[in-house]
Amino acid sequence: MERFDLHIKYNKQDLALEVKEYLHHSHQRCKIEVYQDNKLLVSFNPDDHETLSLCQNPGALDNKLVHLIADKIEEKIDWLG
Repeated sequence: MERFDLHIKYNKQDLALEVKEYLHHSHQRCKIEVYQDNKLLVSFNPDDHETLSLCQNPGALDNKLVHLIADKIEEKIDWLG
């Protein structure tokens, strides 16, 4: 498992997030999980087009923020292309 911090500005707020990657795990879990203050907000799986697709959204984040987080993760992770 890899971990890294992600900082995002959204609606005039600075969000400090922790991203956990489980890319090499073969069991049934989302491959990328995003936390804030140790609370799971959203998780993603890579799709066939080397982009992230929503897996779960337990934090009930709006679509714009979910896409912004996915874009920032894609910029940071080199395995996505």
